[in-house]
Amino acid sequence: MCCLSAHRVGILNSLQHILETSPRTQIFIVERPHVWTGIEKRLAGRVISISVGASEDDISKYLRLRLGEDETPDAMDERLEAGLLKKVPEKMSEM
Repeated sequence: MCCLSAHRVGILNSLQHILETSPRTQIFIVERPHVWTGIEKRLAGRVISISVGASEDDISKYLRLRLGEDETPDAMDERLEAGLLKKVPEKMSEM
């Protein structure tokens, strides 16, 4: 569910109406944790939460791949690259 917060309530109300009028309907929503409370509130009893996320190793592999494709490798020294490869995966896994 990608939408502005101003539109989120209206969309959730519409989904709630669909589920009430068509009880066999199933809806798949992908959302960030900070929005999940609103989804649970509006669609109470009709939702199941499954947490999905990348591991630090997945993020490190992706960063190494992207850094290897850099067209201007001289723009970054080894210290900066090492810092990126250390800090970015740590911070991303916290999200």
